[in-house]
Amino acid sequence: MERTEPHMLPDDKGQAACHAAGKGDMVASMRILVIEDDLEAAAYLTKAFREAGIACEHAGDGESGLFMATENEYDVLVVDRMLPRRDGLSVISALRERGTHTPVLILSALGQVDDRVTGLRAGGDDYLPKPYAFSELLARVEVLGRRKGTPEQDVLYKVGDLELDRLAHEVRRAGREITLQPREYRLLEYLMKNAGQVVTRTMLLENVWDYHFDPQTNVIDVHVSRLRSKIEKDFDKPLLKTIRGSGYMIKYDA
Repeated sequence: MERTEPHMLPDDKGQAACHAAGKGDMVASMRILVIEDDLEAAAYLTKAFREAGIACEHAGDGESGLFMATENEYDVLVVDRMLPRRDGLSVISALRERGTHTPVLILSALGQVDDRVTGLRAGGDDYLPKPYAFSELLARVEVLGRRKGTPEQDVLYKVGDLELDRLAHEVRRAGREITLQPREYRLLEYLMKNAGQVVTRTMLLENVWDYHFDPQTNVIDVHVSRLRSKIEKDFDKPLLKTIRGSGYMIKYDA
């Protein structure tokens, strides 16, 4: 008798792959990371996603998953809750604190209402209890992948204890309100929107100053210096980094 993967329904993977194959470019450009310590389940998932046309990578424990999710760009993270070295919810919380907003789908044998609420409050975007049908998992991953393409809909940007509320037009760090000038606010908003990534001077000129040429002035350096002073003075951890020869990055280092 043929053995089926323990977390999924029999024959579901093949049906989902055939279904996805007819969708054209919908999933063709997606890249996801599966953080799962069960090597057999991870191999099954990785193979199934690749057959559905999605580039899939795997991390076998929480620490490795956190490192890969921080250092690389993914459209969706699929995270098991019970992981060695660092549990899944801890991984998600650490990513959100560092300003990584990649959509996360939590997989777990813990499927009670309280478990799902805890997972979502930890920073997860979706929660799918085990056992599950791969066709449903694939559909949920596709939905989350489309969501990542519209980061401008985010209302609250957060990097560590620094928060920028786009609706209230307020900036706070550790609960303390920080007053910024309009250009400083736009600069911080753009940096936090791209938290964890290098933002070049050209990107800042085009997106913060609306310049499509280099004015050959130190306007960026002046504003970055003022912003850094306001968001870092009297706080323990620096957030705004100068990447020599490249640009700037805002990032929380635990």
